[in-house]
Amino acid sequence: MLYPQALRKGDKIGFFSPSSPATVFAQKRFQRAKTYLEKQGFELVAGSLTGKSDHYRSGSIQERAEEFNQLIRDASVRCIMSTIGGSNSNALLPYIDYEALRRDPKIIIGYSDVTALLMGISAQTELVTFYGPALVASFGEFPPLVDETFASFVEMLSSPKDSYVYSMPKAWTDIRYNWDTQDSAKPTYPNQWRFIGQGSVQGRIIGGNLNTLAGIWGSHYMPKIQHGDILLIEDSLKSIETVERSFAHLLACGVFDKVGAVVLGKHELFDDKGTERTPLDVLLEVLNGQPVPILYGFDSCHTHPMLVTPLGVKGKIDFDRHEFSLEENWLLR
Repeated sequence: MLYPQALRKGDKIGFFSPSSPATVFAQKRFQRAKTYLEKQGFELVAGSLTGKSDHYRSGSIQERAEEFNQLIRDASVRCIMSTIGGSNSNALLPYIDYEALRRDPKIIIGYSDVTALLMGISAQTELVTFYGPALVASFGEFPPLVDETFASFVEMLSSPKDSYVYSMPKAWTDIRYNWDTQDSAKPTYPNQWRFIGQGSVQGRIIGGNLNTLAGIWGSHYMPKIQHGDILLIEDSLKSIETVERSFAHLLACGVFDKVGAVVLGKHELFDDKGTERTPLDVLLEVLNGQPVPILYGFDSCHTHPMLVTPLGVKGKIDFDRHEFSLEENWLLR
């Protein structure tokens, strides 16, 4: 495996827009996010499509790939963060300079649609990638939620560790405000993680956004599911029938026959269509009694705050002690 160097105060963080043009349609939030990270001591390097828009995307496929590659090839940039997700990051996968990443491994972080890039890079280079905050979507939030997201970002990316036990945030939110008019913190809900299973499970952590995974499934950009893997899946703004279809797809592909456990993240503004069922209810129905251990409600997802999850490294879920931990290093020592 390849490991990126730890992030240090003063390092350059490059940002890019592999799908939606958030630096255009969310200018206030973008500027707030940029200022926030700069005040934390980092230097931000703008991708070439910053401030540009091609309607539903930031630029053409080739332009978006080149924006990403420029940051990959810039030796002074130590972390590359997406501005937001979208719907079509998978179109960039044939054009990424994987060899440059092998020569100079760096932190690649984002979530949602960026899952396609995180998994594709992992499959092509075996570089540890990170399911974590995006510049505009995450760091444009108001305190105290943005501070909690940043705390996880720094804790996970600034110092090598051989192990780590996640702590559950006390509160969370998926309340949506208009980004142009939001001027204060969002209300929150009390938090809860549910551990459904017994004993402990250890395995490689793999996955990300469930809807995005379908866009690379079966290709050489999707790492093969191995026996004992811990599958992280989460989604956002989907209705119950879509989630049922996605879970049924995993079942049909034999995924639940292989994985050691599932980490099911919170679902932002899940539409239950009046059924009063949760994504967990849907997953359990699809499994139909198949004994797959599940950690439900994990905060590495579209909600705030967001915890950083390294992909490709060994994790452990202790269902008796109600603990989710990392069991090997994810940064270069």
